[in-house]
Amino acid sequence: MALFLVITKNHREIETSCDKITDECRDLQLAANRGELGTKIALLVLRHSAVDIQQMKRNFGKKIQELTPEYRDRLTQKINEHLLGTFQTIRLRHQQGSFGTMKEVVTQQQKSYWDMVIGQCSAAGDSNSRIRFLNYLLAAFCMFVLKEPGHPVGTPFPGGDTVQLIDGIYYCPVREKAGDVDSALCPFCPARQTPGIGYLRPPLNGSEHRKQEFIDNCYRFHNFNG
Repeated sequence: MALFLVITKNHREIETSCDKITDECRDLQLAANRGELGTKIALLVLRHSAVDIQQMKRNFGKKIQELTPEYRDRLTQKINEHLLGTFQTIRLRHQQGSFGTMKEVVTQQQKSYWDMVIGQCSAAGDSNSRIRFLNYLLAAFCMFVLKEPGHPVGTPFPGGDTVQLIDGIYYCPVREKAGDVDSALCPFCPARQTPGIGYLRPPLNGSEHRKQEFIDNCYRFHNFNG
């Protein structure tokens, strides 16, 4: 009987957590501009502590155990830096009142992100939904408030490619290759797909001449390659 009561209590707590996440996501959808969204996200994120960030790191570590050791270590280091760095950025910008100047309107596509989050957190239906929601909050802050990729620059992917920042534009090697994954950040990410052919890659720190050469090559060899 006691075991049944414990199970029932845990089930109710999970349901309550999912309902709360749904309500908070609906409130996030009401944000009219980047500044309002940044403020709302900050208030939700800052109720957490560094302990929760450590839990996120442990959860991520468990998910990637089957990767090769070298790749796993590179990915772990980058993601761990990103999680803590984003948390600290949110806290600092909130303290400085930086969000008030961000007036760019939040798009309907960006607002639909929270529908995806509701679905993912509800479908999981476990005690980790609170930490999972925190992960989505951090990603949303990067993509919609900072206008940066959901995965940080330098994030490695199988095959050797990484997320890159070239001439002010973010490029990701899997930007257009994860559309069939319901929980993927890709449809909401500001990064562009990394060109798959060497000569289509933008020049790193290129001069105006090199930039124009890149544009010419795209025009000549890609759009009109016969």
